Amino acid sequence: MRHRNLRRYLVGFETTGLPQIFTDCLVIGGGVAGLRAALEIAEAPGEGRVLVVTKGELLESNSYYAQGGIAAVIDEKADSPELHAADTLATGCGISDPAVVEMVVREGPERIRELLAWGTPFDRDGERLALTREGGHSARRILHASGDATGREITQILAAQARVHPKIALRERTFTIDLLTAADGACLGALLWQPHSGLTVCWARFTVLATGGAGRLYRETTNPDLATGDGVSIAYRAGADLSDLEFYQFHPTTLYIAGASRALISEAVRGEGGRLVDRNGVRFMPDYHPDAELAPRDVVSRAIVRQMAKTDSTNVFLDLKHLPQKELYARFPFIKQICKDFDIDIARDLIPVRPAAHYMVGGVCVDALGRTTVERLYASGEVSCTGLHGANRLGSNSLLEAIVYGYRTGRDVIERLAANGSPGPLRSNLSFKVARSDRTVLDVGDVGNSLRAVMWRNVGIERDERHLRETEEIIEFWQSYVLDKEFAGPAGWELQNMLTLSRLIARSACERTESRGTHFRSDFPARDDGKWQRHITRGLKADT
Repeated sequence: MRHRNLRRYLVGFETTGLPQIFTDCLVIGGGVAGLRAALEIAEAPGEGRVLVVTKGELLESNSYYAQGGIAAVIDEKADSPELHAADTLATGCGISDPAVVEMVVREGPERIRELLAWGTPFDRDGERLALTREGGHSARRILHASGDATGREITQILAAQARVHPKIALRERTFTIDLLTAADGACLGALLWQPHSGLTVCWARFTVLATGGAGRLYRETTNPDLATGDGVSIAYRAGADLSDLEFYQFHPTTLYIAGASRALISEAVRGEGGRLVDRNGVRFMPDYHPDAELAPRDVVSRAIVRQMAKTDSTNVFLDLKHLPQKELYARFPFIKQICKDFDIDIARDLIPVRPAAHYMVGGVCVDALGRTTVERLYASGEVSCTGLHGANRLGSNSLLEAIVYGYRTGRDVIERLAANGSPGPLRSNLSFKVARSDRTVLDVGDVGNSLRAVMWRNVGIERDERHLRETEEIIEFWQSYVLDKEFAGPAGWELQNMLTLSRLIARSACERTESRGTHFRSDFPARDDGKWQRHITRGLKADT
């Protein structure tokens, strides 16, 4: 299914005629995974010059907006790595990698201790760290910082250290157009763009992709505007293998106010006793799963969609009125303020909610060290597919994965820098020309909006073959008018990336003729371990 209009680079360039910069490691993305990798690499003795580039502001990432918390085994009397691993494997629905799961949950507590040492203000119950429980977890192992601002607090701590580190340089508001690769396929760095200076070539001995997710492929999402799947698309064009793209997690509860942006209502709200009720005030989750509101996210999301259909409603409600007001306000200050902006008192009023695209479970294939199938290219965080999540991410395991893999990626880069000595600057006379298109230009904004609508409608919480094939045909038509164009700014490049990734997701969803985890096929509602207890891998060679 290789896209006939897909080309290696989105713009024409000759490196010899462009400004050039050199670094030991280029980190693309400023979330928890990217910053943790950068800080680790920068500690390498002698080597370890790091350039971190971010598409927007440094503190504008999915990590920053993460409310739910970070999972780790802290209370070893009431919890254990074995229990955490078992919960993760159960939620992964048979295709998580057990070795990766064990490694992540066992290394997690040490990474938490590092965050504490750096000053992360995790919430406490007296002298002890406060622990909560979320859906799918069998013990209270979720740490929070400033209530429902865990991602913000961790990101700020890491960003503050990165800003003052003498071996880390930062370039914000910098768009990464494409990875540069040598004739043998190895990654040489990236082609960057800034509004006031245009194109720049960054030569890097190693490159770490940490670009986050792709929620903006969908009309309804919790993700910020920057989450357009750029990292997965540029990795695909560079020849990296992708996996598990059909698994996209939808968060069950986002604030639903018609005409307003969707705001996440953390799963921790249900973990603390919040109940889901329909428009008639009926609590419905016990009818769908024995764990009711604490069922895995995919189960809760489908239940909400079905209850909305039964009651002919656009949303359901979170009911917190039975919870202590003082504790509720203290535990969820950010959610309290968001709702207050819409004249909703979380302790007195029902909160209108519905599911939205939240987390990209699949992504760029990596091994236990974060290495991709492209030499000298790593991936870490939501852009990657490590094998931890399987078919469905367990809540609060994403920040855990980010700090563990950020650290492991950083350590491996350090070892390879030391082993390779200190070669001279990377140089290559790469050039690429783009043929002029004679096709009519489609409106970028209109195609983007239409793409998000069709992805939400046809490749969302419930899917079937007819609508998935229809989506592929629609996207292929848009690609024929968009992928052959050379754009001069991020809006066009983002759309090209979104079209590339959306079609790959739809193709994988069509291929997997079963239901598993976040992937639910109404025409194949059963799980089929005999045929499908395996991964779907996409790559330029496989898709040709």
